[in-house]
Amino acid sequence: MRVNRSPKISFQEFKNKLLEPGLVDHIVVSNKSVAKVHVRNSPQNANQSGDNVNGTSSRTNDGQYKFYFNIVSVESFEEKLEEAQQALGIDPHDFVPVTYVNEVNWFQELMRFAPTAMLLGVLWFMGRRMQSGLGVGGPGGRGGRGIFNMGKAHITKLDKNAKDKVFFKDVAGCDEAKQEIMEFVHFLKNPKKYEELGAKIPKGALLVGPPGTGKTLLAKATAGESDVPFLSMSGSDFMEMFVGVGPSRVRSLFQEARQCAPSIIFIDEVDAIGRARGRGGFSGGNDERESTLNQLLVEMDGFGTTSGVVVLAGTNRPDILDKALLRPGRFDRQITIDKPDIKGRNQIFLIYLKKLKLDNEPSHYSQRLAALTPGFAGADIANICNEAALIAARNESAQVTMNHFEAAIDRVIGGLEKKNKVISRLERRTVAYHESGHAVAGWFLEHAEPLLKVTIVPRGTAALGFAQYVPNENLLMTKEQLFDMTCMTLGGRAAEQVLLGKISTGAQNDLEKVTKMTYAQVAVYGFSDKVGLLSFPQRDDAFEMSKPYSSETGAIIDSEVREWVGKAYDSTVKLIEEHKEQVAQIAELLLEKEVLHQDDLVRVLGERPFKTSEPTNYDRFKQGFEQDDKETAKGETFDDDGSSPIEPQVVPA
Repeated sequence: MRVNRSPKISFQEFKNKLLEPGLVDHIVVSNKSVAKVHVRNSPQNANQSGDNVNGTSSRTNDGQYKFYFNIVSVESFEEKLEEAQQALGIDPHDFVPVTYVNEVNWFQELMRFAPTAMLLGVLWFMGRRMQSGLGVGGPGGRGGRGIFNMGKAHITKLDKNAKDKVFFKDVAGCDEAKQEIMEFVHFLKNPKKYEELGAKIPKGALLVGPPGTGKTLLAKATAGESDVPFLSMSGSDFMEMFVGVGPSRVRSLFQEARQCAPSIIFIDEVDAIGRARGRGGFSGGNDERESTLNQLLVEMDGFGTTSGVVVLAGTNRPDILDKALLRPGRFDRQITIDKPDIKGRNQIFLIYLKKLKLDNEPSHYSQRLAALTPGFAGADIANICNEAALIAARNESAQVTMNHFEAAIDRVIGGLEKKNKVISRLERRTVAYHESGHAVAGWFLEHAEPLLKVTIVPRGTAALGFAQYVPNENLLMTKEQLFDMTCMTLGGRAAEQVLLGKISTGAQNDLEKVTKMTYAQVAVYGFSDKVGLLSFPQRDDAFEMSKPYSSETGAIIDSEVREWVGKAYDSTVKLIEEHKEQVAQIAELLLEKEVLHQDDLVRVLGERPFKTSEPTNYDRFKQGFEQDDKETAKGETFDDDGSSPIEPQVVPA
């Protein structure tokens, strides 16, 4: 740009120092904005002018002198130049010639296209990164998910040489599920053994169970046990904002599995794409999900028995899956992984306790902790072991003890202690009598659960205090058992009324449990003679616009629930009045010590008047398991769903 190398002057300097001495040869106006002044190449003019207008020599190699100045408009420049020459008395025939040119500034022209070029470059770079970095087998794999290759599935392949592989010995509490899964592993390892007998292995298995029971862990163990390729994807990985990507990824997944057959495909959270078709009536993303499901149905029913591809899937919502997905030939086998029983919890505790530094044998803790944690899943048990280790480290302990495990269970059940919570003496006294009522009522009721501890220390989710029990894992419960449990739950409210003469809002959670329990007895379990042998279970997976019974039946149910709760409360009040002094003693002891265990209740109340022939979970917690385990009747079966109507664990104030 030669314009920027020449001295810049003003129009006044041009007029006085160039135009008046007669040094101007001609003027070139570039792009109607810049006036370039060409001076005469004459030694006399140069000597007369001396240095240039800036006081420095501006002689160039070719003998020309150049200056420039900016103009606002051509018309204004021409008028000012004509007036200046007329004022100097220059003849119009000798006026300085002015020419106009249009010059292209290539730098400015290129800068106009710079944003567009930069955007295209960024898109190209991102496309290259996605295409080369996110392949089928992870980073560097072939068949990436680039911007022009979105249909390729992002598959996680198990490395056979991985150090953190999971085996069946690392999975506990689900022996039956492992046995069924092993059938798939044996088939893939020895397919001829089954084919010679004409057997056909199921093409798919659905792992069903509550959250945290180990469905994904069992799939990882299957991958570790089998020496065949294991391809894993999540149900949400099939869904994308682009139309047609889901079905394309399903095809890509099964194509990859067939190329490395025999192989296993695991789809975690399959309900993301396997939900029943036609629900909701929405368009857009719902249509894309249904297209993905249709492609999955075709792929699973398309390969033959000799293809050597087995499909495993996990979900905790099997009730919403499409029926076509569960028919024979697809996911024709459902493997239920339920919450473990006491023996299963013992096995799970042994796995996690072996990783901790304990002050006793792992079996000593596993048996007692298994009895202390009914209803806990494998993920809950892992969390308790980790919390106990954290508490031990926080307390600068060299080993993890039972006190640390009990503190971890309290934290998981009730939350953190609120030591800084401001509680008045009256509120603290009310909480103490409330919890004392729970403890005493449960102590003198035959079918109540044995008390483990009662505390008035405020916690996060357990309000101002709670009574913790060790419930037995009964598959069946009688009407008398549920009645005693209702009375025990109402013991806190009755103690407030009998001993304090005032009731508080502390029984709100108790009343919720009593209401749910009593409605279940009347409307679900058929215990009411007025309602009859009818069952109206409440569905949690859908909104019911209308109830499955008439308003007259609803009125009978409401009347029965109020009558039953009233009887239970009257019975509880009589029990508290009979043991009024003992309730007061327990309450005062609570105010003094804040936490009471069963041994403290024995000293005040004496031994429980009810003895059982079979060991309870509290006995197992204190003494461990019996070696013979004769209490299990192997030949007895029940025509029941095996679900307990209620699992009382904590009765908060």
